[in-house]
Amino acid sequence: MTWKLERRSWMKLNDIQISALGGTICSIWGSLTFGDLFQTVILAAMGTLVSFLTSRLLGRKKIK
Repeated sequence: MTWKLERRSWMKLNDIQISALGGTICSIWGSLTFGDLFQTVILAAMGTLVSFLTSRLLGRKKIK
């Protein structure tokens, strides 16, 4: 077996990374429910609103 033929038989690192990423996405996708997704969206929106309001209130208060 020549070196070129042996080199072709090995999986490339990129192929392994893509396979691992695909497996991870498939396992996560199967465990998500609509309720979890909805709760995440609501909590993210609330966190964004609180952060925005806090920064606006602190921006109005001038530090001397």
